[in-house]
Amino acid sequence: MIDHENNNRGLTNTREALQLAENVGLDLVVVSQGKDVPVAKILDYGKHQYQQKKRHRQSSTPTVKEVRLRPSVGESDYNLRIERAVQWLGKGDSVKFQVRLRGRENQHRDLAVKLLDRIVADLGSAGKVQSFDRRSLIVQVTPA
Repeated sequence: MIDHENNNRGLTNTREALQLAENVGLDLVVVSQGKDVPVAKILDYGKHQYQQKKRHRQSSTPTVKEVRLRPSVGESDYNLRIERAVQWLGKGDSVKFQVRLRGRENQHRDLAVKLLDRIVADLGSAGKVQSFDRRSLIVQVTPA
């Protein structure tokens, strides 16, 4: 058993452990089912559940980061977005690039498609293309 101050108390009778937990105002929780002897800890059960759920959410949900560009994006802006995308892919997140056209830019869709092709080429080492939609000008890259 481990008490509320993280001191190992060794093998303890269940009744004694429950009494100790009650005196402190906390709960006795089995943290690990060992082969011979389970490990119990005195802690706040509600807080323990909250931390487990939080840890599970952080580890299990890869997020999709979204980057919006215009076809006339500057070179430094483009490089910054690519560097960030490489960092996100390194962390395990997916990255979705979207090129937005406004007004007369719609007449030059070929520039937007070339920009998406350039993005795919630049991120080739960091991730793989999950989807490439030329019609809506979206490319989604997942970690390699």
